Amino acid sequence: MSLLTIPRETLVWLMVAQVLVILPHLAHLPLWIVALWLGCGLWRVRIYRMQASYPPGWLKGLAMLVVGAGVYLSHGGLVGLDAGVTLLIAAFILKLVEMRSRRDAVVVIFLGFFAVATSYLFEDGLLAGLFSLLPILVLLAAMIGLQQSRLFGRPWPAVRLAGGLLLQAVPLMLVLFVFFPRVGPLWSLPQSQTRGTTGLAEEMAPGDIAELSQSGELAFRASFSGELPPREALYWRALTFEQFDGRRWARGPSSHVMRAPAWTPQGAPLDYSVVMQPSGQPWLFALDVPELPGGEAQLMGDFHLQRSRPVEAALMYRVRSWPAAVRQPRLPQSVARAGLQLPAQGNPRSRAWATELKATHPTPQALVEALLRHFNQAPYAYTLKPPPVGEDIVDGFLFDTRRGFCIHYAGAMTFVLRAAGIPSRVVVGYQGGELNEAGSYVSVRQLDAHAWVEYWLAGRGWIRVDPTFQVAPERIEQGLVEAVPEERALFDDSAIALLRYRDIGWLNDLRLKWEGINYGWQRWVLGYQGDEQLALIQRWFGSVDYRALGAGVVGALAIGMAVLALVLFKPWRNVRDRQREGYARFEQALARHGVRRQPGEGPRAFGERAAQRLPERAEVILAFVRQYEAQRYAGQTADSVALDRALRRVCRQLRWRAARLRGE
Repeated sequence: MSLLTIPRETLVWLMVAQVLVILPHLAHLPLWIVALWLGCGLWRVRIYRMQASYPPGWLKGLAMLVVGAGVYLSHGGLVGLDAGVTLLIAAFILKLVEMRSRRDAVVVIFLGFFAVATSYLFEDGLLAGLFSLLPILVLLAAMIGLQQSRLFGRPWPAVRLAGGLLLQAVPLMLVLFVFFPRVGPLWSLPQSQTRGTTGLAEEMAPGDIAELSQSGELAFRASFSGELPPREALYWRALTFEQFDGRRWARGPSSHVMRAPAWTPQGAPLDYSVVMQPSGQPWLFALDVPELPGGEAQLMGDFHLQRSRPVEAALMYRVRSWPAAVRQPRLPQSVARAGLQLPAQGNPRSRAWATELKATHPTPQALVEALLRHFNQAPYAYTLKPPPVGEDIVDGFLFDTRRGFCIHYAGAMTFVLRAAGIPSRVVVGYQGGELNEAGSYVSVRQLDAHAWVEYWLAGRGWIRVDPTFQVAPERIEQGLVEAVPEERALFDDSAIALLRYRDIGWLNDLRLKWEGINYGWQRWVLGYQGDEQLALIQRWFGSVDYRALGAGVVGALAIGMAVLALVLFKPWRNVRDRQREGYARFEQALARHGVRRQPGEGPRAFGERAAQRLPERAEVILAFVRQYEAQRYAGQTADSVALDRALRRVCRQLRWRAARLRGE
C-alpha cells in the first residue's frame, strides 16, 4: 500500500467521527448542515469506489461561497459563536471530499479535535463531557490507522490502542488539572443575540416576564453553608428598573454607577456559592446585600452585582449576603429624582388615586400598607395570560382587568408610590427555587423569574415589598406552578417538563439525583478556578514559595514522563539489529564510490545496480546481498559471523579500488 493512500479503515473511522462530532452541535446548527454531510459522505464513498472523481477547483470555490451564504442567512452574519462554529463544522465536512493523502486526513482529524472542543462552549454538563470522549476515541483510532501499517484491515485493534492511550493520559491530565494555573481566555467570540439565555434584559414590559416564566431552562444553582433559608426569603436580585415611559420599565442612572452606596450590615450573614449558567449579560444573581471576595464583580449603585464582561460560560462564585442590612439611609438628590420619575402624561386615574391615598395616609409606611391591603382584599387575580389593558396600562390593570403577573403588580405599585411622592423602583430577578434534598442546594429556573418593589424610607433606607404575595402567596411560598394550577398546560413543553415528573415519585427522585450529580460536576470541576486552586494548594502545602512549587511540579512532571517513556518503550528489551547495521555500512561503502540507494529501492535491486556500476567488484557485492537477503527475508538462521565476513570483503575490495584509482 502506498504511503500516500488513505486506508479504508481510517476513512470509515473518519466518517463515524464526523457523525459523533456533529451530534452534540445539532441543537444550534442549521438543518442544511445535515444535508451537507450526507452529500459529502456519499460523494466520498463514490470516490473510494472509483465511481466519482475529486471535485475541481471551481466547484470547491462555489461550495465555500454557498456555505458562507448559508451561514450568513442562518445566523445573520459571519461573526459570533454560532456562526463561527457552523463555519468550522462545514469546513470539517467539506474537507472530507477534498482529502487525497494521509496529510489531508491528519488535517481532518485535527479539525475534528477542535470541533469537539467547541461543543463545550454550548454544553458543559457531565453527560456532554462523557460523550465527547467517544469522538475523541474514534479520531485517535483514525490517526493510529494512518500510522500503523500492521493494523491495515484490522479496525478494532486501533480502537483498543486509542483507548489505552486515553487511559495512559489520565494521570497527566489530573496533575495538569490540579496544578496548571487558571488563566482567563485569550480570546472570545461574541454570543449570538438570537440565542435565549436568561431572558432578563435591560428593559422590560409586563408581558416579558410572563413569557420568560413559561421556560424551564436552568438559570443558576446555589448551595448554602448551613441551613437553607426559607423559600419566601430567597429574592435573587438581578436588575433595578427606575425609568418608566408609560409602557416599559428600564434601568436608571444608579444601576450604571460603579460605586456601592452606603449600607450597614445587620443581622446574621448568609454564605453560599452560585453556579450560574451562561447568560450573555454581565450581571450576577445574589441575595441582598452581597459581598464577593477578590473583586470578581462590582456592587453597583442600585445594589446589584455586575462583572466587567458578560457571563459566556458556566461561572461559579462565592457570596456573603446581609439580608437585614440597612441600605442607603440617606438618599442623594439624583437617586431621589430617579425614584420619583414618571411620564408627564398618562394613567390619570392612578395619579388621582395616589393623591387620595396620600391625603388619608400621611406617612409613607402607612400608604404602603394601605396599598398592600388593597391588593389583598380587592378581587385581583394572578395569571400568566392577562387580558389587554389598553393605552394606559396602569389604569387598565388597577381599575379594569385586575388580572396580571408579577410585573403588573410591581409596576402598578411603583407608579402609585411615585405619584404619591415616595421614591420607589422595580426590582427584577428570581424568587425561590426548587430544593434538591439529595444535594442540599436550590435550583433556580427561568420560571422562577419575578419582579418586586423597593421604596425608600428616611433612616431605614430601601425596603423590599412584594405585592404579588398579597394576591398569590402560594407563588412565593411554593412556586409558580402551584400559583397557577389551572394554567399548568403552559409548562408541558418546557425543557425539563417539570410537571411530568413531580407526580411520579421515583422518576422525580431520579431526575433530582441526576441534577445533583451534574451540579457536583459544575461546582467541583468546572468551578475549580484560581481561588479554589490557590486554597487547595495552601491546604496541601501551606505557605510556600509558589515559584519553587511550580518548578517542583514541572520537575515532577518531567520525571513522570521519563518513567512513562521507560515503561512504554522498554529500552532494556531492545536487541541490537546486527543485520540492519551491516546493511547501513554496506550502503555507506558504496556511497563513497558514487552509488547511492534510491528511495524505495530493495536490497537486490540496489545490489544489482551497484554490481553493474562496479563490475570488477560485482562478485563480493552480490555475495553480501545474497547473504543479507537469506538472513533478513528468507528465514535462515542469523549468522552474524558470515554476514560480517561478507561485509569485510566488500569494504576491503572497495577500499583497494579507491587506492588504485588514487594511484592512477
